[in-house]
Amino acid sequence: MRVMLRARMDTQIANEAIRNGSLPKLMQSMTEQLKPEAAYFGPTRGGRSCTFVFDMQDSSQMPSIAEPLFQELGAEIEIHPVMNGEDMRKGLASLKQD
Repeated sequence: MRVMLRARMDTQIANEAIRNGSLPKLMQSMTEQLKPEAAYFGPTRGGRSCTFVFDMQDSSQMPSIAEPLFQELGAEIEIHPVMNGEDMRKGLASLKQD
């Protein structure tokens, strides 16, 4: 299932991760693990954030995906199912019209 993960990092913890070089390593590791179709980095609600859109094969993957962000960056995380345009058209086409 295609999902979007958005993580908002704790500013002080992320500042230290930038200083000690662990932030770029963690983002590289996340990218290698998730193989996202899209990855974005920028501010959200006044803090640093990252957004990944990727295929989650099974919900049991959530701990291995989320824990590094929780533990290393004090992140607040949201994971939502999402569709691209093709998925939406396919889903809407399957609706029965009265």
